[in-house]
Amino acid sequence: MAHFYKPRCKCKGKRCTCGASWAYIVDIGKDPKTGKRKQKKKSGFRTKKAAEAAAAVLQNEINQGLYVEESNVTFEDFAYEWLSIYKETGHIKESTVRIRKHEIKRLLGYFAKLKLKDITRKQYQDAINDLMRRGYKRNTIDGAHRTGRMIFKKAVELDLLKKDPTEYTHVPKRQITIEELEEQKLPKYLEKDELKHFLTIANKYGLDQDYPIFLLMSYTGLRSGELCALKWKDIDFNDKTISISKTYYNPTNNRRNYKLLPPKTVTSVRVIDIDDIVIKELNKHRIAQKETIMKNRDSYHNGNFVFASIDEDLPGYPFYIKKIENRMRRILKIGQLNHELTPHSLRHTHTSLLAQAGVSLPQIMERLGHKDEETTKYVYLHVTKEMKKEASQKFKALMENL
Repeated sequence: MAHFYKPRCKCKGKRCTCGASWAYIVDIGKDPKTGKRKQKKKSGFRTKKAAEAAAAVLQNEINQGLYVEESNVTFEDFAYEWLSIYKETGHIKESTVRIRKHEIKRLLGYFAKLKLKDITRKQYQDAINDLMRRGYKRNTIDGAHRTGRMIFKKAVELDLLKKDPTEYTHVPKRQITIEELEEQKLPKYLEKDELKHFLTIANKYGLDQDYPIFLLMSYTGLRSGELCALKWKDIDFNDKTISISKTYYNPTNNRRNYKLLPPKTVTSVRVIDIDDIVIKELNKHRIAQKETIMKNRDSYHNGNFVFASIDEDLPGYPFYIKKIENRMRRILKIGQLNHELTPHSLRHTHTSLLAQAGVSLPQIMERLGHKDEETTKYVYLHVTKEMKKEASQKFKALMENL
């Protein structure tokens, strides 16, 4: 049932000559708390006919169960409400939640105190465009948009919003210039002779466990988090394989408060073959670790970790990522190697050596636990390109001797 009237009419019951606009009142249901009827009012129509048409549309939405009473909640309030819902789904990693918080903060600069229902498609598109103008990388913009899209989609699902302003958003892609392509730097990694020197230094001058740690990373391409989470049960000494199924998470570097989480991606869960030299070194390391456990059996945190601390205050707690970075920096300095290299550089090193050995890119990606990784492709293509040049030069030399 709809009622039509002129709320600002000054003609006091006489025939209206003041030009006041028309309005409607439509019953939209009952308040679930009070049981009283709820009404929707809207004014500003120039004619009664226009008001009747608008009321008819509203009435039709109500009859078909399509009516949404949009909320006055602000973007900021609902974004954090959404984050709570997102966390409670039960399968979201803590590291992912932290990323979503950062992405929400980027969007707050544009929408914080605006009501959800007032944010238009143009405003949202302008915000995404502005992130690009401010120099953010494509991945960062994609992440912010991904989070924004989930927030508004949930608002629509909860009937707080009629339309999703992110629906037709285009994430701009900046055209890379020729100069940038030419300046694109190859990821840093160790050549074969440099790796041999690095491992020799680690074996001769390394601190406890340095050699088996960096030998394993060099020969498998393990991520630091995967290495820190590695347990003895993950190593099959008979089949000479390692199962990767988890990663170490500890953003504060508080050694007691570590967590083991699912790995970076689904493809990161994998089983990889390892060499005899690695098996031999891991066996030596396991024997040494058993002696440490016996010495500290009353205080040892026996989580079955392959690489665990031997410190007297917290024996048995797993190595943490920062510690591995510090250890590698020390060895690079002693060996007078590139100080800019990191444990992640050993993954690039592993990629380059596999490429030199003639292993295909899909096989390398599978071994590293990658579904799609531009950096790995870049290293692979660089190495194989050099190999093709070498093949061409060898052929040329052969033909010159005919």
